[in-house]
Amino acid sequence: MFRTALRNVLSHKARLLMTVLAVMLGVAFVSGTLVFTNTISDALQRSSAKGFDHVDVAVQSGYRPDEGDTVAEQPKLTPGLLKKIEGVPGAESAIGVVSGFAALADKDGKLIGGGFQSQGGNFWGTDDPRYPIEDGAAPRGADEVAIDARTAKRAGYEVGDTIRMSVDGPVLTPTVSGIFTTDDGNVAAGGSLALFDTATAQKLFHDEGEYDEITVTAAAGTSQNQLRQAIDKVLPEDTASTITGRQLADQQATQIAAQMSGMKNALLVFAGIALFVGTFIIANTFTMLVAQRTKELALLRAVGASRRQVTRSVLIEAFVVGLVAAVTGLAAGVGIGAGMRALISTLGETVPDGPLVVSPGTVATALLVGVLITMVAAWLPGRRAAKIPPVAAMSSVHAKATAKSLVVRNTLGALLAGAGVATVLYATTMEGSDGQAPMGIGAVLLIIGVFVLTPLLSRPLIAAAAPLMRVFGISGKLARQNSVRNPRRTAATASALMIGLTLITGMTVTAGSLQQAIARMAADAIKADYVVSMTSGSYLSPDVEKKLSAAEGVTAVSPLRNAESRIGDETEYLTGVNGAAIGKVTDLPVDEGTFKVGGADVVVDADTAARRGWKAGSEFTAGFEGGEKQKLTVSGVYESNELIRGILLDNATLTERLPASADPADMMVMVKTSAGASDTTKDRLEKALGDNPAIKVQSGQDLSDDIAQMFTLMLNMLYGLLAMAVIVAVLGVINTLAMSVFERSQEIGMLRAIGLDRRGIKRMVRLESLVISLFGGVLGIGLGVFFGWAAGELLASRMPTYELVLPWARMAVFLLLAATVGILAALWPARRAAKLNMLAAIKSE
Repeated sequence: MFRTALRNVLSHKARLLMTVLAVMLGVAFVSGTLVFTNTISDALQRSSAKGFDHVDVAVQSGYRPDEGDTVAEQPKLTPGLLKKIEGVPGAESAIGVVSGFAALADKDGKLIGGGFQSQGGNFWGTDDPRYPIEDGAAPRGADEVAIDARTAKRAGYEVGDTIRMSVDGPVLTPTVSGIFTTDDGNVAAGGSLALFDTATAQKLFHDEGEYDEITVTAAAGTSQNQLRQAIDKVLPEDTASTITGRQLADQQATQIAAQMSGMKNALLVFAGIALFVGTFIIANTFTMLVAQRTKELALLRAVGASRRQVTRSVLIEAFVVGLVAAVTGLAAGVGIGAGMRALISTLGETVPDGPLVVSPGTVATALLVGVLITMVAAWLPGRRAAKIPPVAAMSSVHAKATAKSLVVRNTLGALLAGAGVATVLYATTMEGSDGQAPMGIGAVLLIIGVFVLTPLLSRPLIAAAAPLMRVFGISGKLARQNSVRNPRRTAATASALMIGLTLITGMTVTAGSLQQAIARMAADAIKADYVVSMTSGSYLSPDVEKKLSAAEGVTAVSPLRNAESRIGDETEYLTGVNGAAIGKVTDLPVDEGTFKVGGADVVVDADTAARRGWKAGSEFTAGFEGGEKQKLTVSGVYESNELIRGILLDNATLTERLPASADPADMMVMVKTSAGASDTTKDRLEKALGDNPAIKVQSGQDLSDDIAQMFTLMLNMLYGLLAMAVIVAVLGVINTLAMSVFERSQEIGMLRAIGLDRRGIKRMVRLESLVISLFGGVLGIGLGVFFGWAAGELLASRMPTYELVLPWARMAVFLLLAATVGILAALWPARRAAKLNMLAAIKSE
């Protein structure tokens, strides 16, 4: 039986090629994903570990618990504590580390790096072991800065050049005093690093005499744990905590692995979809191969082979095919992983250098997935073939599947589809995340149910194309009849394309509706002409508000300032606004009371009011950092949105209650102008801010464009990933048509004999492919719209501006894509059918 299985594999090379390709593509995607993510993760971990080479123990600021209804002040790391640590036995040296955000502009005034990767810090003394100077000297004073060598090379800066930069708003123009090398992971990944002397860094990022961290190097003969225990003895209680350099590196590695796992899981989901689609093709292929060898298998049964042996021979055949596909898929996956890494570099994203990582787990996963998928898909056809009685098979009296034989399948499909629809509809009545799990279960049940029902659905839906097919004469009529001759085969072929288009359409509908909802939310809630914020998402300096207020044509300015407070036993974040201007720059719907912000009067969003049991006129006491308290009154309750939510109070009240050492933290500044939004007004505001590369000045249209760009990028990535499933579906159509042509060789020969020319044969096969592909496309787009609507109902429960938007143009493109798939897939089978010798074909069995 083993030799028989191998002979069958070798004798059907062309027929099994499509199956090998389908499995290979899925395995390549899985192994490519694992190689790519493992390679990037390993490179980032190696790079981050180098950054801790000079750290044996790090001393970090500890957090004191909140005290009653006031916010406790965070302890600080001071020069006095640094001196204590330097004197600890076993400590060779200690460095006070200061860090923060520092955006650098290139010579064209554009931001270097990705904003969040633009880091600043302090250069310790004149010879910092962390940052060896490559050229120039260490920075001294507020007018000098040192930059990393990668940034200098990328932007073309040299020692002595003046560089434009920003920390929290105001533009700085220091001189480049030195260029240094670093193993910092952010720099290796394409970011930038700017270093000032310690005093300047403290003034820019925090307060004088304050460090973010103290790093200690151990003397020879002292281990990291010994040094840590010695330092713990001199630290004041609840002031700071210690961690070893090895633990820091391990933590960083864990964080990198966690960050990469999201990307890995997302890519593997799409790989799974491709494999799932490929399963249909494999099952379809083996079903047809087994059907063609029915007499052969019956003869084996007649000479003594058992049912189990027949099934086993089919599984052995599947094992060989799966193994070949898995090995070639693994090799292709290694190439895909290397290509994805190179693609990231061409897109402007830099990753640290490192070897290509092909782990034993990747190899084992690729082989297991390829072999397992193929054998599972082949098991049912093999088992079905083994059940056919030998005498019936040899005399060809075994009947093919008819409409009546599909009753059980149709009943099961109807139950699954009904359960899926009911579950999805039930999930739409729930709110937010509560409905995600039921909706996911319902979607899976519905897709499986529709797949099971596809043979039944194929007849009426394909019959609907009859008027169009009549245009093509006898070729069109034959194509329509051929496409419904074997409903199961048509279903398996169309379902592969259906799944891909379901996902593509569903995501397009959801993303387009969500994009419009967010844009509408911004337009409805904000009357300001411009919103000013940092590119990094960090806080703005209060100087930004002052400069904007003084700019020509500005009529109202309100910053959104963030502050922590204690209300009762819970921490609550307050948002400070300009009470006199907030009504001019926003248009927030008021559910109760009046929108009055000033003095002790505040407004609260509906969710917070409901959670706290507040209404208009309610009073409460807020405790602030440093122990100050303020009694506040709720003047009104408003509807929140993604931009503005929580408790809004006047900035004058908020600033009075904060300690003098606390810097105001403005998340953004909203600006209203007399001339409205225009290019001239925007240029004027940007010039008022010194053409700062770290600051974004965005109009409502700019915000909408950013949102649209984000969703477009996301959809394009998803389309690219789902293209793998569509390619596999194309292989399925080619496979089915090729097998169908082989089975109908005698019939095609007869058609040629009675007058149908080669062009008519080609047209018949192409139209058959077109009808099957359009059938799958219509099902996929219909399911995708339903899932998009259902997902939108969940979003609408938390987003009042959400409204279903059907992308008619894109859905037309998707249907055109399905038609194109059908036409392209039929090229080779149609040509093969037309080339058949009519006499040889008539004689074939």
